Amino acid sequence: HRDGQPQIFQELSNNDRMATTTLPLKPLSLFPLLPSVWIFLMLLLNDPTFFAQTSEGAAYDKNRLTSTASDTLSPTVGAQLLVYLALGISGYVGTNRLIPNIKSYMIRRGICGKDLGKKGTKAEDIDIPESLGIVPGAIFLICLIFCLVGFAANHPSKLLDLNSALLSICFMLFLGFTDDVLEWPWRYKLFLPSVASLPLLCCYEGSTSIVVPIPLRPLLMNENGLTKFGEFFCHFVVVDQNAEGSIVNLGLFYLVYMGLLAVFCTNAINIHAGINGLEVGQSYVIACAVLFHNLIEIQSASEARENHVFSAMIMICFIGVSSALLRHNWYPSSVFVGDTYCYFAGMTFAVVGISGHFSKTLLLFFIPQIINFLWSTPQLFKFIPCPKHRLPKFNAKTGKMEASKVVSRGHVEKV
Repeated sequence: HRDGQPQIFQELSNNDRMATTTLPLKPLSLFPLLPSVWIFLMLLLNDPTFFAQTSEGAAYDKNRLTSTASDTLSPTVGAQLLVYLALGISGYVGTNRLIPNIKSYMIRRGICGKDLGKKGTKAEDIDIPESLGIVPGAIFLICLIFCLVGFAANHPSKLLDLNSALLSICFMLFLGFTDDVLEWPWRYKLFLPSVASLPLLCCYEGSTSIVVPIPLRPLLMNENGLTKFGEFFCHFVVVDQNAEGSIVNLGLFYLVYMGLLAVFCTNAINIHAGINGLEVGQSYVIACAVLFHNLIEIQSASEARENHVFSAMIMICFIGVSSALLRHNWYPSSVFVGDTYCYFAGMTFAVVGISGHFSKTLLLFFIPQIINFLWSTPQLFKFIPCPKHRLPKFNAKTGKMEASKVVSRGHVEKV
């Protein structure tokens, strides 16, 4: 020790010392949120009914001590979103302040590791606390419980959805933290997200039908009715002949699809683990895209407006806690998020897609992850050797990340 500090910190350069401190959020990180902010401001300024509060009546039952339900004023969508925004900001502040305190506990308990992205620098031997995704996950659940009080009172039909959402997210948060500590085998990681999605699927009351793409409709129906393939297909699903084969009700198969969606979302976030800021960064961008979609649907006053208010409530709180975590996980990171955050984030997206009844639209926001999954298929199924740490390597001379390589069948493959 020298001057009250360990000697290793005295020897770090200015760039290396950044690896042990928290960086402020860069202005560029706010860019994905700007479209949602713009839509919200347009609703605030141009829609006079957005914050207008109306009452269905003022009837009062003299035989009862309380007024009837018809004289209660229901909070408007604008008022609800402002409350959710306040909770999201509170989640950001709470997460940002709690992470530095939890870091010391993680290091004390030995839940820490080395950052391969700093290899070759003097900061490579510094222990970085892991599993800090437990902090935003816990703060998120607290925010969601507060939302439960107001949202369920005004939308009693969504109370079951909100409770199932809390249960599923809490289960995956617990699974992720235990995975960081116990390192579960992959077979459990593929199976347990489906189990966690069961509460959502049990209370799902949305449509199980899909729209068949126009080029595929002749395979099901023609001028004379169902084709041979269409008749065979009807043994498993229901083809709407009144819609000329444009709509197919998948029934139970659609529920299976949504269960697999939960598996995909959690592992799609987790497959990018190991690179500073990538797990949280991609989740933050996807959440901003989902929130933008919700606000567009709210602005258009669609029939599913209540579902999108429900989704926006979850996404605003999620964006708040994730942006705070991103401050600490931005390169050079001072914390690792671990599988705790990956599973928590993936299940959160599955929850809003299933409970918000836009599970098919949600996949559009996961197109980069789908492409990455298809590209990684040869490695996932062991056709090409896949090392455990297939991360880009940091070149200390150039200060840049370079693609890692693996020798396979006599030639070099970029991983």
